Amino acid sequence: AQVPTDPQIRNLLDPIAPEHLAAPFWRVFEQLQHGDYLKSYQGWLGRWLLAFDGTQYFHSTEIHCPQCTTRVINERIHYSHALVAPLIVAPGHSQVIALEPAFIMPQDGHDKQDCELRATERWLKRNAHRFPAGAVTVLGDDLYAHQPFCELLTSYRWHFAFTCKPESHAALYQEVALLAKVGGVSQLTERHHNGARREVWQYRYATRLPLRADLHPLYVNWCEVTIADEATGERLYHNAWGTDHPLEAATLHPFVVAARTRWKSENENNNVLKNYGYHLEHNFGHGQHYLALVLVMLNILAFLYHTVLDLCDTLYRQVRTELVARQTFFNDLQALTRYLFFPSWQALLQFMAAGLELDTS
Repeated sequence: AQVPTDPQIRNLLDPIAPEHLAAPFWRVFEQLQHGDYLKSYQGWLGRWLLAFDGTQYFHSTEIHCPQCTTRVINERIHYSHALVAPLIVAPGHSQVIALEPAFIMPQDGHDKQDCELRATERWLKRNAHRFPAGAVTVLGDDLYAHQPFCELLTSYRWHFAFTCKPESHAALYQEVALLAKVGGVSQLTERHHNGARREVWQYRYATRLPLRADLHPLYVNWCEVTIADEATGERLYHNAWGTDHPLEAATLHPFVVAARTRWKSENENNNVLKNYGYHLEHNFGHGQHYLALVLVMLNILAFLYHTVLDLCDTLYRQVRTELVARQTFFNDLQALTRYLFFPSWQALLQFMAAGLELDTS
């Protein structure tokens, strides 16, 4: 039998809608749960931390397909593809668990451009049933601290902790300013070690603040933290969140640690996919239908399987640790499989381990 050429593979993949590739993501997630590999990911309040983050992976003024979103800049049409990456994250874990992505793309019957929030809402409607009620806290940037979206989450009995900026949440911060004048904003200072450095964590927090100016606002609890180097006074970090979780002095530190793990969606996912061997933004093929979406979905699925191997396969971890850089590992795989046949993945890893003189006993 002949091996199909690259163009033929692209032609075969082009008509496949991306939802047909969703099942492997959930199958992997279920198997990780059943194997108890994710118990430590449910540390804070026994809940999953699910971070949502949008990223663009294609842009052109020439190449396009019906699934592209469009913008007119200087009288020229710009075409792009973007997605929302949902990730299970946890403090202290370098690995993130990629779930089925949500694509930002034109929707039938809608004239308005699609956006990150609407794509995430569609994802929730498809997948919220996969998690027990009350088992998830959603993390997101300021974009997600939007009353209709928060109300959708609470309708599923999901929780949230979203960045809240003063410029986009004027009503909330007006209330904070009024409460501060009458001593209604609580304050707390703690000291924590971060390696050899001692840090000062200063919290301000308040309860039942309106998320927006409205006759029927959603009330949230608010927490602000400023972290400084105790020795130098240098400010290291500052942020604030709106949440439906109760806040009190004893829970502030674990809450902030959990809320800060949202950065992993950028550092441990988007950055790795774009810059460390997956070439997320490379145009592997665009097609006339769904090819650009299918290829990026396969790319993310490969990233998920590599994460699973890192969690579950000792031999894989040994080889990866020895080679250090992810790109080096990929280059070695490409070179070996170009010239040699291996009957199984395990046989390939054993060959690499032997060549690296690793002790696998």
